[in-house]
Amino acid sequence: MATRGVKQLQKLTLAYCEHGGSSRHIRDFISSGRIVDYAKANPTVQVSVEVRNGHHPALVGKYLTGWDKQVCVKNEPIKRIYKVVQMLNDSSGRKMNRLDGPIQTQTPSVQGIWTPFLDLSGKEFGMEIVQGGAGGSK
Repeated sequence: MATRGVKQLQKLTLAYCEHGGSSRHIRDFISSGRIVDYAKANPTVQVSVEVRNGHHPALVGKYLTGWDKQVCVKNEPIKRIYKVVQMLNDSSGRKMNRLDGPIQTQTPSVQGIWTPFLDLSGKEFGMEIVQGGAGGSK
């Protein structure tokens, strides 16, 4: 996701084990060349591949905001791994803020509340210029 035209994902790291069965699909993902295609399509993102023997595979996104997102892709198929890569690419790196309820304002709109039954097409409105004094009327 871009904030004000600046892509937030700075670095994408693929960590996997050379021998573990849970890393089989991510090894296939790397050898298929899809990660190279992703790196060519997103030149602003630094892509790195790390071997972490004895650990489950994970994708780690580092963002300009300073936040990191880590997603475990243990035994996930190649399509799911690609979706996780896209999700990390499209997210802003910020934590989700939950809105508890409807938002209410202390300053209501000057225009009034919109209603779907309000039809203003084809109607003309009169216009009146009102001039007020600085001190008001007596």
